[in-house]
Amino acid sequence: MTAVVTEAPKASSMDRMRTFAARRASVLPTLAAIAILIVLLAGAQVEFGNFLTPGNLSALLLDHAYLLVLAVGMTFVIVTGGIDLSVGSVMAFTGILGASMLASGIPVWIVVPVMLAGGAAIGTLIGVLVQYFNVQPFIASLAGLFLGRGLAYVVSLSSIRVENPPILWLQQTRFVMGSWYITPTGIIALIVVAIGAVVMALTRFGRTVYAIGGSEQSARLMGLSVARTKVLVYVISGLCGGLAGLLLTAYSGAGYPRYGIGTELDVIACVVIGGTLLTGGRGYVLGSMVGVFVFATITTIISFMGAEQAWTHIIVGALLLLFIVVQRAIVARSDRQT
Repeated sequence: MTAVVTEAPKASSMDRMRTFAARRASVLPTLAAIAILIVLLAGAQVEFGNFLTPGNLSALLLDHAYLLVLAVGMTFVIVTGGIDLSVGSVMAFTGILGASMLASGIPVWIVVPVMLAGGAAIGTLIGVLVQYFNVQPFIASLAGLFLGRGLAYVVSLSSIRVENPPILWLQQTRFVMGSWYITPTGIIALIVVAIGAVVMALTRFGRTVYAIGGSEQSARLMGLSVARTKVLVYVISGLCGGLAGLLLTAYSGAGYPRYGIGTELDVIACVVIGGTLLTGGRGYVLGSMVGVFVFATITTIISFMGAEQAWTHIIVGALLLLFIVVQRAIVARSDRQT
């Protein structure tokens, strides 16, 4: 009896240590992203002297609201251990589709749901291929990429200007708070981030997403709805792609079938820089938001310097490589401690 009594607390203590180590390992990459963002902002202010102004900082969200929405959907997918290469094409397809419908005189209250449904439909197709036909996420989403881009070219080969007041209102309106401002597109993006963060952290669906990324087999043994969840994360990503198409159309004032080429790689980079593991199981929506702001800050710094925007991708690529190495080191250390 004495042995049983003395061993129970030890087991409980070990469980707490494992939990603490796992949580620390999942949070550290995000904290590193926050530190890099602070260093970038501080360094830019020292270099240029007028970087940390309300106008510049407000513009970070203004110019990258669509990217922030895409990053939320991509976070869900990557946490399950998947990938979605279709988001840029979905954004282009839904954007040009919406612009074409608006130019034809179709009311905006019909156009917007159709845009969202179009993105969700492509996401559903990818999810079904991954879950029920055992197609690798890379291949399934690559098919979605070609499908979305092809549909965009079917709708129109050229740009279609948007002159619908409700759509333009999303971008042209400024809610001013002192020297700061925010547009409806920015508000929508922040709402999507808040919803994504709450769903991931506080719902059964979110816990299932993490469980699948940690070990899909274990998630099945626990009786979790693995099949439905894996399909739904791609539906969410497609839905975010449709919403991003709306935001980008409002931002640019037009739909264009070539929008979003390479955007899927930017989104993946932002999510990984924000602390989400490509292998799945760990990551935060708020971390992905930090990753987007790191990307946005680098882009703005390059513009201030007057250098080629190609340097943005070079720097982001270097950061991505650094974060992957750091993540692997943190995970390996966490595994040794547990």
